[in-house]
Amino acid sequence: MYRVALLAVVSASLALGACSLNTAGISSGYNDLGSMSSVDAVGGSRQATTTGSIDRSSRSSLAGTQVAALAPDKAPKGSYEKAPRGALSDRDYSATALNPERARDLINQYRHENGLKPLKLNAALTDAAKEHSRDLSKWDRISHYGSDGSNPWDRVKRTGYKPRLAAENVGTGQVSFAEVLKGWKESPGHNKNLLLGDASEMGLALVQDPKTEFKSFWTLVIGTAM
Repeated sequence: MYRVALLAVVSASLALGACSLNTAGISSGYNDLGSMSSVDAVGGSRQATTTGSIDRSSRSSLAGTQVAALAPDKAPKGSYEKAPRGALSDRDYSATALNPERARDLINQYRHENGLKPLKLNAALTDAAKEHSRDLSKWDRISHYGSDGSNPWDRVKRTGYKPRLAAENVGTGQVSFAEVLKGWKESPGHNKNLLLGDASEMGLALVQDPKTEFKSFWTLVIGTAM
């Protein structure tokens, strides 16, 4: 019942169907604001994918555009999931914690194994990740839309970060970072985010709330500044 979700390479251009830069799509395009994409079972977890890619030529014409403009606390219909009551009540979260440096090292070890440069922790991307994890915890759901209708691109820009590339993976219900990372690796879309060759920085957050059904809310934001 624990779940993982991603948003791959959101950008101002809103190109359809790419799960990473200029690749064939897994599911619906990111600017399909009416719904998230289909949800698929993978290795005991589930992930919802929404996507987009960078197009330098169109960025200037869309500069400052707010992609998501929804009423407060209203995510698009079908764009989030909630856990059934008691679904994770038998899991022990007493030792659940996040060590950002250790998490970064695990991600970078995986990137190194695949011939990619390491990511650096970035305070602004961490703030964007924290904002989303807090919001998911507040409403006890998994989604790439915030309760205010924001998407990951919006949240990254709010921090003052000027993204050339931004990607988001989300997980709920995992007991440890090792568990959520394993789920991301096993999911093709999430894995592409972890292995984005043009990425240079990352932010990561965990929010826990034992009163919720999902219990733990993990957000990874990967980016490269302009």
